Amino acid sequence: MWWQAAAKGALAGVAGVAAMTAGEKLEQLVTGRPNSYVPGHTLERLLGLPERRDSERWLLNHAMHWGAGTMVGALRGVMAQAGLRGPRASLLHTAVRLTTDQTLENATGVGAPPQTWPRSEQVIDVAHKTVYGLVTGAVADALTDEELALRRRDPGSRVIRHAG
Repeated sequence: MWWQAAAKGALAGVAGVAAMTAGEKLEQLVTGRPNSYVPGHTLERLLGLPERRDSERWLLNHAMHWGAGTMVGALRGVMAQAGLRGPRASLLHTAVRLTTDQTLENATGVGAPPQTWPRSEQVIDVAHKTVYGLVTGAVADALTDEELALRRRDPGSRVIRHAG
């Protein structure tokens, strides 16, 4: 059952990346911010590939952008199946996505710690990752069986729901 929840979460992650990417493109039209090739350079370093110009890393950029969202989405599917559902769980998952990206980017030397970024860039990154987290969570929750998730938490068929 858990691998199925992970697969549903990965699918939800694809939906989350699609929504995040659409939001990024809209934001770039408004702000004039250029494309980021940090994901591509991160994957380049993870794979031990020689460093190339941004224009030569388009495919790697998309592979990392979509791949990370899909993989981290798998966790959100497991969360939903385990009964961690709704906007609160999605915001917790957003932190996982932010942490995953920052850990990989900083471990490879491609990125810098977010606290060193201009505040406007921090806000943009958190906003886009929040879109990812909320959409991924909504799709993962919709794809998993809530009653089954709740019964797994309380096998005695008596479901305990916490207020708040």
